Amino acid sequence: MSSRERILGRVRRALADVTPDERPYEEALARDYLREHGERTVEQTVELLAENLADYRAVVHRTSAADLASTVAGILAAHGSRTVLVPQGLPPKWLSAAEATPVGDRAESTPHELDQVDSVVTGCAVAIAETGTLVLDGSPDQGRRRITLIPDHHICVVRVPEQVVSSVPQALERLDPSRPLTWISGPSATSDIELDRVEGVHGPRTLEVVLVG
Repeated sequence: MSSRERILGRVRRALADVTPDERPYEEALARDYLREHGERTVEQTVELLAENLADYRAVVHRTSAADLASTVAGILAAHGSRTVLVPQGLPPKWLSAAEATPVGDRAESTPHELDQVDSVVTGCAVAIAETGTLVLDGSPDQGRRRITLIPDHHICVVRVPEQVVSSVPQALERLDPSRPLTWISGPSATSDIELDRVEGVHGPRTLEVVLVG
């Protein structure tokens, strides 16, 4: 028996109890997954998000809405950023205290031009506590996908608690699958066969997350 025949045999056995084709496949198999693992308060969920973000080597900041502009300005200054990429729909007050020169998100910008920008500031669509994941969906305060993949320093603002959920299933309920979703779990990183970690290969080398609330 070939490997192909063995694999197909396993598939047939796994589907042996599936109801006939006239019933949708989605209804034929149970989808009784847990929506979240354990019960947590809102505060505990936010703490878990911060903990998992830090585990992925993201830098986590906490601030109030009133202090957001000064917090973002401080992050940019500490990073030595002279220019900052700005999505078209980013609230102007977020960068009102920053000294870095704003660079607009333009369709005609080349990858080389984007690579010259020191930092990018965006919002997010949802943040997942159990996985420490930020999801961007290309909304006006997040801009095109490429602006969060080419610059080396990404500052992402998360509104707490309204944009924070416990689990991936809860996040999927909020997201539109037709939009360009970018799932970010920490800075860009990869490892070779000897497990030497290299950051910044296919995205920002530094991810800083500002929890506002």
